[in-house]
Amino acid sequence: MSTPKMLKVLVASLAAFPLLVTLTLVLQNPPTNRIGEVFEASALENAAHNVTSFNAGENIVVRVLTLTSAFLYALLTNRVLLVDQGKDMTDLFCEPFPEKSWVLPVDFPLKETFKILSQYFPHSYGNMLKKNISNTSTVSLPSYLYLHLAHDYDDQDKHFLCDQDQTLLSRVPWLIMKSDLYFVPSLFLMPSFEQELSKLFPHKDTVFHHLGRYLFHPSNHVWGLITRYYQAYLAKADERIGIQIRNFDTRPGPFQYVIDQVLACTLKYKVLPQVDWKRTIVTQSEKANLKAILITSLSSRYFENVRNMYWEHPTVNGDVVEVFQPSQEQFQHTKNRLHNNKAWAEMYLLSLTDVSVTSAWSTFGYVAQGLGGLKPWILYKSDNQTTPNPPCRQAMSMEPCFHAPPLYDCKTKKGIDNGALVPHVRHCEDMSWGLKLVDNHDEL
Repeated sequence: MSTPKMLKVLVASLAAFPLLVTLTLVLQNPPTNRIGEVFEASALENAAHNVTSFNAGENIVVRVLTLTSAFLYALLTNRVLLVDQGKDMTDLFCEPFPEKSWVLPVDFPLKETFKILSQYFPHSYGNMLKKNISNTSTVSLPSYLYLHLAHDYDDQDKHFLCDQDQTLLSRVPWLIMKSDLYFVPSLFLMPSFEQELSKLFPHKDTVFHHLGRYLFHPSNHVWGLITRYYQAYLAKADERIGIQIRNFDTRPGPFQYVIDQVLACTLKYKVLPQVDWKRTIVTQSEKANLKAILITSLSSRYFENVRNMYWEHPTVNGDVVEVFQPSQEQFQHTKNRLHNNKAWAEMYLLSLTDVSVTSAWSTFGYVAQGLGGLKPWILYKSDNQTTPNPPCRQAMSMEPCFHAPPLYDCKTKKGIDNGALVPHVRHCEDMSWGLKLVDNHDEL
């Protein structure tokens, strides 16, 4: 199926979503006790059955990845997604649905409860299973359940990602989800979702690309940051190269081995133009290209190294190279509004490059590559502060990695390699236990 045809199928399925979202409009400005009745009166349970409430964390990247996962789950299970937008979400994104809203009402009865949600919360799905309540149980189900899908979730919490558990969950009117994971790959391991997912995504490695571009539109302020920077520094280039550097070393940096690895990767695989280390000047060809290198990092030292290399030495083929870095924040400030605006702008700018290099384990890189439809060169994580050999490899697909998937079979309750069950779900290049979606497994 061609991309235009696939998009028509996706849009046709999504077309029902705004109709369901009208329920959120009903819930936005009612008397407070009206919403409360949903939790108390069984007569209203069916009316609320289509609503999924979602609470995300402070980190913008985490919000993007988990909202995408939650939206796809809501789509597959005919639920409506309501979003606890936090303090700055309106500063980052436009509402995705014209004349509709997915924002959780401010007077939602359980909103204060969100502050104490954890896997120990009494009304969590994991704790319910620990009490031996299952599909065959005669115990009446509650009006809402909390789904703990964070990185520290346990085996009971992970049952949310089991196909046979969806029958029970479908009987619960309200699901409240808190997550910091991109759990989409596990949805593709559920037989009950297989047919619908095949219609929506004949190319399995385009899930985040299409849903991310559908859901996450930069706010006017962030769009201004993006367009001004792009027009000033990137628009005139013949080729735009993005390099995203994220180091998880707990010691204070920057580190020489990181820039050594970046250069080893980009020069070996001809991502960056080769430098003539011997000559000080090279006759410029009429066919010389202008290449713009966009570097994103908390530190400015990596940018300075690359910039100085092309300042002090000519390229072998005479290409002209410009090197840019939008910001140097030094530290991550996830609760700072301007910091988050810049982070979102830089992710989007990276998505507009022609070729990209990203860091292992980095969700920042995942979002950029997914939005841009890019298969980046992934810098391997260094275990001993030296450059790995090889220093990088090209990604199998543009999809993000699910960092903490279940490692057992839902039916047998035994350990299993979930990266070997179906051709389109494989282990990640940068995290051996993680899972990601791929399209053509014959190319692996």
